[in-house]
Amino acid sequence: MRLLHTSDWHLGQHFMGQTRQLEHLAFIDWLAGQVRAQGVDAVIVAGDVFDTGAPPSYARELYNRCVLAMRDAGAEFVVLGGNHDSVSMLGESRSLLAHLNTRVVPGMAERPEDQVLVLHTRAGVPAAVLCAVPFLRPRDLLLSQPGQSAADKQSALQASIRAHYDALHVLALERSAALGGLPIVATGHLTTVGASASESVREIYVGTLEAFPTNAFPPADYIALGHIHQPQKVGGLEHVRYSGSPIPLSFDEARQRKEVLLVDFDLAGLKSVTPLPVPCFQPLASVRGRLVDLPAAFAEAANLGHDALPVWIEVEVAHDDYLADLQLRVAKMAEGLPIQILRVRRARNALPASLDSSAGETLDELGPAEVFARRLASQSLEPALEERLSALYRTVLADLQERPAP
Repeated sequence: MRLLHTSDWHLGQHFMGQTRQLEHLAFIDWLAGQVRAQGVDAVIVAGDVFDTGAPPSYARELYNRCVLAMRDAGAEFVVLGGNHDSVSMLGESRSLLAHLNTRVVPGMAERPEDQVLVLHTRAGVPAAVLCAVPFLRPRDLLLSQPGQSAADKQSALQASIRAHYDALHVLALERSAALGGLPIVATGHLTTVGASASESVREIYVGTLEAFPTNAFPPADYIALGHIHQPQKVGGLEHVRYSGSPIPLSFDEARQRKEVLLVDFDLAGLKSVTPLPVPCFQPLASVRGRLVDLPAAFAEAANLGHDALPVWIEVEVAHDDYLADLQLRVAKMAEGLPIQILRVRRARNALPASLDSSAGETLDELGPAEVFARRLASQSLEPALEERLSALYRTVLADLQERPAP
């Protein structure tokens, strides 16, 4: 059997005033072509299909287009909810999509057996058993107990997540045995110990859980993970992988390789994992330097463009003087080049000492957690209270990310 593992599409992302609609459309069409060409039996999206819990209509249309494209390409399609996805929004169409060879697991199911799925070959033959684990929200796993320390909460949450995986794995072993000993695949949408993130990864705050221990996963033949946007093995293990996002979702991902993973099994278990590079559908570049260096840097970045697409540029200016007209100066340097400047900022270590350290910084450079952390740091609070407030804020933020817009 051949699986295709992907994750973190973030359909509907609003990127510094730009839509990613055309990029995602190109990716979906490319993916469908690869599913046909590579003879893929099943496609797994390990969370964060959408960028928000209330995606724009065009993002939903892209999702529906993908469902039909996967069906027409002959592959089963399995969609797992991520921390950016709304459980109710993803779940509302799963009964309908089941008739289109798509299975959706938006959140933790009431019955564990509903998260144990049998995957089939293109010929309809059972070929693997899937422990379909989406993003697990703390309220689905345990109740907060008064008097618990942050360490106690983290330990309890890790134990609950591990127990959930173990319960599914027991059911998967039974299902596998009943079907002649099929390979077992598990999924997850979380941070594991040793994974490398990027600035576009809005942290998952599952209560106080910062990272789930890799050795706490069940002994599955392959574990398909999402949430981290850089493709990587976890702990050097061949069978525990993040596929990463298919398009760069922040400027610091511009130089990352983007890929999906072809995962092959035989009756003995995992046979091979083959990265399949994803083409660049929209070039991005970060340019850094003093004003005098920028014209040459812009000319070099312009060479990254293709198919008449302007290169989206982030500019970080290192300069000893504060210039009120910095934006205008940078824009003038870019005139006539096939580049589009989306953000200009000053290097933080180059700001004059007389200026506040946040001068020139805009909210699009900060995530909600960083804004809260900075506000908290401005207060004189006991460490225990800071820790408690941070944990509460993370829980509230996770809840808000799930709720659809009014």
